[in-house]
Amino acid sequence: MLIDTHAHLDAAEFDADRSAVIDAAQAAGVGAIVLLGVAASNFAAVRALAHSRPGIAYALGIHPMYVPGSRDEDLALLRAEVEASIGDPRFVAIGEIGLDRFVPDPDPERQLRFFVAQLALARDFRLPVLLHIRRAQDAILKELRRHRLPGGIAHAFNGSEQQAGQFVDLGFALGFGGAMTHPRALRIRHLAAALPAEAIVLETDSPDIPPVWLAGGRNAPAELPRIAAELAALRGLAPDALAALTTANALRVLPRLAAMPMLA
Repeated sequence: MLIDTHAHLDAAEFDADRSAVIDAAQAAGVGAIVLLGVAASNFAAVRALAHSRPGIAYALGIHPMYVPGSRDEDLALLRAEVEASIGDPRFVAIGEIGLDRFVPDPDPERQLRFFVAQLALARDFRLPVLLHIRRAQDAILKELRRHRLPGGIAHAFNGSEQQAGQFVDLGFALGFGGAMTHPRALRIRHLAAALPAEAIVLETDSPDIPPVWLAGGRNAPAELPRIAAELAALRGLAPDALAALTTANALRVLPRLAAMPMLA
């Protein structure tokens, strides 16, 4: 069984065939898919989609790139949504949250304030966090050290090996997906091969970050077995061993997943 720890199946790209996309993932051996909240406007959608089928979990959070379009009041709304969802076994984390210093932000300090507020929320409810990190590894590490969190996942990690080790020391796993399949992604491929076994989980970020064989097309959870095979080859493992390893890691950093019925 494989676990896709990061997907956006509520996205408009799946409106025409969402159920078939989930069927294809199940047929491919994907046992669980974690959907991410990105703004107050999609909290209800990811929750409803998670409850539509076995094996689909969800997280709630305000993505850094959605902060400019969010109201300050949305942080209070998020807390209320978390309070209402904490008894739901399909609710597994706070996310997608983080910092993005790649895309220009008219108010980076507000982005930081939203991130810190959501870390505090995760700390209050003892929930892991699912992190978006672009050109902000050190800034995020600084805040994680200030908040005693139970860990989580650094999604689509693209920092240095030293930074990766610091995330691992703080109880985080690092997510690897389509970017790792591109031969020119040398740093990501090195990290995927060299990190400790307990540090790696799989993800697709569907419909984004497509693997090399999709040539920029729509990504989907059914691509996860082939992504896993690429990771297994980099690490010199049999595909079944890699699947068992990454599934165990996902269940460790997202422990609420274990109580949920699986797709496969």
